[in-house]
Amino acid sequence: MQEVRKLLRDDQWKTLSPFLPGKPGDPGATAQDNRLFLEAVLWIVRTGSPWRDLPSELGNWHTTYTRFKRWGESGVWSRLIEAVSGDRDLEMLMIDSTAVRAHQHWAGAKKKKIIKP
Repeated sequence: MQEVRKLLRDDQWKTLSPFLPGKPGDPGATAQDNRLFLEAVLWIVRTGSPWRDLPSELGNWHTTYTRFKRWGESGVWSRLIEAVSGDRDLEMLMIDSTAVRAHQHWAGAKKKKIIKP
């Protein structure tokens, strides 16, 4: 089986890791592997693939998705973006419609007609 290409360099991980939950001493469970989890999320973002296509080397797709969703609901992603927003290599962080893929069925959806009186 082919090894999945990693995106995070050691210096980037060192910068990000203090802002992630699950460290020893944090409330709740200790995270199994935050770095592998971030690699999985970056793989999904980079490829635009559905969660179910996540390579097994990066973890179980459902567990990864569930954790991704929980981090969004608890504000972890917002804190992480805030933490790296001062990085000169990331002068502009932007997500627009070219970076976000719609579900395949949305493209052919029939438009609703608005009936005007």
